[in-house]
Amino acid sequence: MALSPAIATANTAAEDRDYLPRHIIVAGEREGYAENDGSSGTKTPTAIIDVPQTITFVTDDQLEDQSIRQLAEALRYVPGISLETGEGHRDEIFIRGQESTADFYLDGLRDDAQYYRSLYNVERVEVLKGANALIFGRGGGGGVINRVSKQARLNGFSAEFDGSLNSFGAFAIGGDINARFSEPAAIRINATYEEFDSNRDFYEGRFIGIAPTATVELGPETHLIASYSYDDDRRLVDRGNPANNGGPLRGFQDTLFGDPDFNTTRAKVHIARTRLEHQFSEGLSANASLQYADYDKAYANILPRGFDGTDVEFSGYRDTQQRENWIAQANLVWEVETGTLQHTILAGFEASWQNTRNGRSNAQFDDGANGFTSRFSAPLDDIFAFPAISFTAPVRDRDSSLKVLSGYVQDQVAIGDHVEIIAGLRWDRFDLETTDLLTGTDGDRVDKEFSPRFGLVFKPQDELSIYVSYAESFLPQSGDQFLILSPGNSAFAPEKFTNYEIGLKWAPTADVFLTTALFRLDRTNTRASDPNNTGLTVLTGESQTEGLEFNLVGEITPQWRANIGYTYLDGEITSDSTFAPAGTRLQQLPEHQITAWTRYDFTERFGLGLGVIYQDEQFASFSNAVTLPDYFKVDAAAYIDLNDRLSVQLNLENLFDAHYFPSAHGDNNIQPGEPFSARLGVRLTL
Repeated sequence: MALSPAIATANTAAEDRDYLPRHIIVAGEREGYAENDGSSGTKTPTAIIDVPQTITFVTDDQLEDQSIRQLAEALRYVPGISLETGEGHRDEIFIRGQESTADFYLDGLRDDAQYYRSLYNVERVEVLKGANALIFGRGGGGGVINRVSKQARLNGFSAEFDGSLNSFGAFAIGGDINARFSEPAAIRINATYEEFDSNRDFYEGRFIGIAPTATVELGPETHLIASYSYDDDRRLVDRGNPANNGGPLRGFQDTLFGDPDFNTTRAKVHIARTRLEHQFSEGLSANASLQYADYDKAYANILPRGFDGTDVEFSGYRDTQQRENWIAQANLVWEVETGTLQHTILAGFEASWQNTRNGRSNAQFDDGANGFTSRFSAPLDDIFAFPAISFTAPVRDRDSSLKVLSGYVQDQVAIGDHVEIIAGLRWDRFDLETTDLLTGTDGDRVDKEFSPRFGLVFKPQDELSIYVSYAESFLPQSGDQFLILSPGNSAFAPEKFTNYEIGLKWAPTADVFLTTALFRLDRTNTRASDPNNTGLTVLTGESQTEGLEFNLVGEITPQWRANIGYTYLDGEITSDSTFAPAGTRLQQLPEHQITAWTRYDFTERFGLGLGVIYQDEQFASFSNAVTLPDYFKVDAAAYIDLNDRLSVQLNLENLFDAHYFPSAHGDNNIQPGEPFSARLGVRLTL
């Protein structure tokens, strides 16, 4: 099938296309906000216009223009995503109304522990929306987040160094060096050091990250890519403000509702990965990946539980988690013609092993002669004074072992020049064993699930595609972190997610891409109380999300780049579940959401940037009792290239100092947005 210039393949990007196999080659080395690579949605060499799924990108250029360093900051500008506060110590998101702490991937491999993800070694962020277990496996009910890491390139030496300082005193320095040290091999090192600060009282922390990677040509048709990253994150845990009269408590934008000496988190993350790619012939290739990840995480926090108009009630705990993941994945891609049909066939398998240990102790407050208590109340104030705090004996000590074996097959069939069908099936064997070490109670369940995918793409012309798609995913009843499987839950089959979507993709020019989609996402097999009042639990709970998405991205003119999105979402629980009764609107699901970032270069040396976010009001939880108000937020930036190597930029966050509450974790952990701030950055390129 012929491709337009906007989606045409290039011939020389094998060493420059991030983590992709050599034959997965899309538009050449073009800078900007648009991206033509759709391979993450199919695991095959597929242009984005031919993927029957909504995929949104945040490219390296946009990350630099917005001076973004954390994953959550990048996702603010992605339509259809709402941010959860993650209890102040982890990434947590809602995609199409579905909450997740685990649907995160790095180069297509699962990265599911609970921690904050930095972007110092990331080429771009991909948001693949809608259930699609065929490509990613369990979970991902509303979609997944994939980070594409920077890889060593075989095109010679390059280096970039940057630093920034903001008006709160936070600063960051970083470096990116790529060198070809022999004819067939190159190495690249990304590193960063950051110190955190904000308007919130007592907020501080630091992050250290280093990520070396190597690319080696083992032969003319064989590549080996090896990478390692080490992240060390320490920061204060800020659980936000309590609610007041059905909304967030106002007038305390800077107040820490916690104890600065107690509210701390640290995470040390090691991820090592190798990928071998081989081209057997022009139409046949294979790749195999092996990843090891080690996560060591601990956090402690005092958090607000409620406000009665006079006093704030607090409780707290300390939580630890150690996790080891092994993931092996292999794919065979065969491009072949059978008569008048052109096939791109994918066959692959994935095996993973995950061991997790999780413990918790509750905080107790010294109540003097009355001993210790698990609750403490204090009059509302700017700074809270807490009595001595100690820990109880462990109230949670859990060990889990997860083994997953998966196989999948997919065929993309081009029928002439205008029709393409994509169909596939994945099989997963999901074996979870958990032990409650405090009670000695074991949980064990094996699930075997089939996950289909079907899409039909009609292309009246090369630059335009219209598609319909159907895809499923599943999530075991233990939840997305798989820490414990209670004896009761072990009897139930997994939850099921079904995504129906119709969409349009259009590339009116080589540098502009427009997508729009209508979708419906059904969630079934949710646990609920038996409507016959037997006292038993049954799998009758259901919810539904319907919506419309629009995204325009690219280089509108040679001087003007933009990424503009809009989402309409309507979702509710359609039959009683353990979450809430039927008719309840889904939590943290704004009806309307607008995200827009644009940059205009007035000269070769000077440009300005402007960003706008509008988020409609949303409920903080399934109780529907606390509403986060709608808000507008405006950001701006200025860019000056002093010469060909040295540039400076100024980023202004919350230009008009809006008071807003973008996210929550339940009704009484509501995070205020940051007030106006400025960040000055310098970049040197060699």
